[in-house]
Amino acid sequence: QKSMSFLSRLGISRPLVVSPMAGGPSSPKLVAACSEAGALGSIGAAYLSPKKLIEEVEQVRKLTSKPFAINLFVPHKISDIPREKIEKAIRDLKPYTDPWKVQIPNDFGPPFEEDFEKQFQTVLDLNPSVFSFVFGLLSDSQMKRLKDSGIYIIGTATTVEEAERLSQSGVDAITLQGCESGGHRGMFEPFREDPMISVQNLLQNASKSKYLNTTPLIAAGGIMNSEQIEKALEAGASAVQMGTAFLTCIEAGTSNPYRRALLREKERKTALTRTFSGRLARGIQNRFMEEMKSKEILPFPAQNALTRPLRSASVANDSEECISMWAGMGKGELWTGQ
Repeated sequence: QKSMSFLSRLGISRPLVVSPMAGGPSSPKLVAACSEAGALGSIGAAYLSPKKLIEEVEQVRKLTSKPFAINLFVPHKISDIPREKIEKAIRDLKPYTDPWKVQIPNDFGPPFEEDFEKQFQTVLDLNPSVFSFVFGLLSDSQMKRLKDSGIYIIGTATTVEEAERLSQSGVDAITLQGCESGGHRGMFEPFREDPMISVQNLLQNASKSKYLNTTPLIAAGGIMNSEQIEKALEAGASAVQMGTAFLTCIEAGTSNPYRRALLREKERKTALTRTFSGRLARGIQNRFMEEMKSKEILPFPAQNALTRPLRSASVANDSEECISMWAGMGKGELWTGQ
């Protein structure tokens, strides 16, 4: 019943949200194909400028008239990073940047990310069916502007406490992100350790909360097949969110080295890391993740900006060694659609 009302409210026919995968994989073709098939496709817009976001939405709308979501990262202010800390982080990258002649400017500094308020205003102007977000709560005024525009609002929680805070803030639905999920962990506090709660435990605990009994819950984390989808729906989810399962589809913008790593084995070896972005995220283990553990890691989003040229060079050189290959703990062969 809960699932049916969620589907009808969103105008989709399948209880499936395809994860917003920022940084390339969530291409307009993938977003549109997912929405066309009756799921909710999602644009991972966190790293897009307003101009680029407008272009992506135009491309999606040329391919489908069905609902889709736009996803952004809620920003967290970071204190000024001492110059010596930045210089140490740049030095620590040299064994990786030098062989590919990657230049990190001497004056590397803020801003480290897109202007959230400009991105957010662009979302309102584009008026998608759904806006989703991670890393915390929106302000009261941001919530009001979304509601005034009639946009459906989905927040992200890694604990029941976070989910309750989202519910009380007025979101329409909540993605419960289990520790099995690939990509960035949606914790509200950027520097805390991962609570490591599985998606099934999150669903069980949420079912006991008086604040969550009417809020549609979307289960995310390691879900790869129909049995796991059924299990999540039976545990009280209105829908599931899946990302890793779609990374090797022909429509996805996943790079070639990333695809190779995903398809190499059915049981992908993943770990949590801050090395690429400064925020905890789950990805396939590689040389950079392993060797950078003990090195200088800047806070998010500074580390993300710092490693971006290196990650681009790794892709350009067809190497898996220095790219973030976000993936969840779900096992099994991935569908390529070829």
